[in-house]
Amino acid sequence: MKRKIELLAPGGDLGSIKAAIAAGADAIYCGLDKFNARHRAENISFEDLVGVLALAHRHSCRVFLTLNIMMVESDIPVVVGILNKLVNTSIDGVIVQDLGVFYLLAKYFKGLKIHASTQLTTHNQGQIKFLKEIGATRVNLSRELNIHEIGPLATAGHKENIATEVFVHGSYCICFSGICYMSSVHGGNSGNRGRCSQPCRDQYVTTPAGKDFPLNLKDNSAYFDLKILADAGVDALKIEGRVKGFDYVYTVTNTYKKRLQSLQHKNKALDDSSDLYRVFNRGFTNSYLLGDIGKHMYSENPRNHSADLITKGAPPEALDIIANHKARVREKIEDLSIAKVPLTVRISGRAGTPLKLSVSTPDTSFVLSSESCLTLQRIASTGLQLNTAMFLERLKAVNETRYYIDHLELQDLEPGLYVPLREIKSIKRKLLSLLNGSREHIDPIALPVLAKPSNPKTKPILSVLIDSTKDLPLGHETRADIHFQLPSGLKRECPDLMALFTRNRNLIPWFPSVLIGEDYTAAVSLLLQIPPRRIVTNNTGIAYQAWKAKIPWIAGPYLNIANSLSLLILRENFDCYGAFVSNELSKLQIKRIKPPEDFNLYYSIYHPMLLITSRQCLFHQVTGCEKDMADDACLSHCEKSAIITNLKRDSFLIKKTKGNYSNIYYQKNFLNTEIVTDFPSLFSSFLIDLRDIETETKTELNKSMLIELFENHLDQHANSSRDLNRSILPTINTLYNKGVVP
Repeated sequence: MKRKIELLAPGGDLGSIKAAIAAGADAIYCGLDKFNARHRAENISFEDLVGVLALAHRHSCRVFLTLNIMMVESDIPVVVGILNKLVNTSIDGVIVQDLGVFYLLAKYFKGLKIHASTQLTTHNQGQIKFLKEIGATRVNLSRELNIHEIGPLATAGHKENIATEVFVHGSYCICFSGICYMSSVHGGNSGNRGRCSQPCRDQYVTTPAGKDFPLNLKDNSAYFDLKILADAGVDALKIEGRVKGFDYVYTVTNTYKKRLQSLQHKNKALDDSSDLYRVFNRGFTNSYLLGDIGKHMYSENPRNHSADLITKGAPPEALDIIANHKARVREKIEDLSIAKVPLTVRISGRAGTPLKLSVSTPDTSFVLSSESCLTLQRIASTGLQLNTAMFLERLKAVNETRYYIDHLELQDLEPGLYVPLREIKSIKRKLLSLLNGSREHIDPIALPVLAKPSNPKTKPILSVLIDSTKDLPLGHETRADIHFQLPSGLKRECPDLMALFTRNRNLIPWFPSVLIGEDYTAAVSLLLQIPPRRIVTNNTGIAYQAWKAKIPWIAGPYLNIANSLSLLILRENFDCYGAFVSNELSKLQIKRIKPPEDFNLYYSIYHPMLLITSRQCLFHQVTGCEKDMADDACLSHCEKSAIITNLKRDSFLIKKTKGNYSNIYYQKNFLNTEIVTDFPSLFSSFLIDLRDIETETKTELNKSMLIELFENHLDQHANSSRDLNRSILPTINTLYNKGVVP
């Protein structure tokens, strides 16, 4: 293996960051105590980060900061504050999920490299091109992809000057990352806010297949597949584990590093993976990578398998090995310090001479001088009197670098002197630049205040989502827009769908979140050959193609749009027609959003609540299946449903329809009639989902009657909200009242 490939390790706290450095990681990803997708990790402070950067860079290790959650409007000023400080550090990249943060970075913080988080569910070439347009320099690919799908994406990334990154070790999610709402809907802890409570790891009532943990996957391990990943063109291998301990991080990183070095120098890999079993694991599988998706990927034990060595009475010598290893790792990291470097600053000057700052560190010293001379009389309203308090205030930004002012001397400064404010600013900039490796200091930016659109929206219309041709007559019975849900497995159904949209020119295609390989190619072909008057897409790869083809497009509800800047980047970069606001938001969080001028906002007021979309077959563990493996035929032909119930007696619907991946739905549909009256002029359209997904929610009304009742509500007929809530039972509306928590 001739090509060098980066090994990227997790850093959930200072101990694990130091362990990754000691183990030879090429890079580390870590988060601050706010705005990252591992809220349960201890994380680090900004002051810690500055020391971490110095330590890591001394060991030729890069550091990437995670800001990879969905941001609500109230988060944006705080994020700007973080970025204003971050841009003056030596951080090597920022990992991002939210499109609004992409907007900030690309427009105001061009010096920071942007990495697209796995939460963006990247799995096709159009998505890579979309991310390129908004400034990404690296993308973390979806964990569900196999090596034959990864290779073309790595090649496509290189053509766009985007590096690709793949998870090689650690926890697998049962769901495509970024489109999992199970924790949010069920427990109020949004995975898109880094607060996933892992309900997929919970115990459930024993299924007909005899399983108690029907959603629990083994951990990912591509230890024996590093060469094929390198040969496929992947640029970075990522280890999962920011909530795991320092011994886990050291062991896994060190094990992978040795194998990579062996491949690099000898073209022959070490084959001993035994150390990986001595730290946290749920058993291992590489089946997604090999395209070998099946029931062998599940485990009935979601706990730490390495702990079983203790609980099952492992020989004393085995336990001693584990204990001694942990002690040795602790010794390795104890001497790695992130302490700041002290500065001594001596200030001198007399009237008629320049102001001088003599700065010394334990390793070096230098002198800075003002361009103007000092004066005993205040020469302008902007002049500053020179004293200890003034210097400590004006130079406090030094303490946000890897240095701190330990000693400040003014003994050689004549009393009563003044200097223009611009001179103090100039000296401060020079000082900060020198302390930051001669990089120019960047002043903080103030985010412009966004104005509400001057043109109020007209009365909103109703939109209806269907997925069956038998519901096409609904389009003749209503003035509502009719959207047709396309399947993820498009390649087999493309000819029939082409004919469908050719016959029904007013039908609006609704593209799904996941479109992989040939299914994505088929989706693009369908889009360009129809072409429709407008589309809704939950996949940014299709959004990119629609933009290039000048087809009006709407960002779907599973793109997690939650702030004004996300709308702005869609409008400015991709001429987006409109966007659905995330159903995870509360009334107050929606109220703060300000859409661009002439931009359409959408909201789904009635739908079955999608919790999980999985490439895995969810029926192996629930009802059983005659096939051990999931294949293309399963995607295109399988049609099943089942119920699972957790030990709290909450039930969930597993639904597999032809052409689609397995989905899990909450057993109560979402119904929010309040938003129509709460925001009478904000939204252009409200959507109702009338697909045949049979949850516990029932109604005696047929679909035509439901449409009429919803249209009456949009027309603000008296008692229409009451009639809807009485006609459709049971329903849930918790998220609109609570929203996503900080």
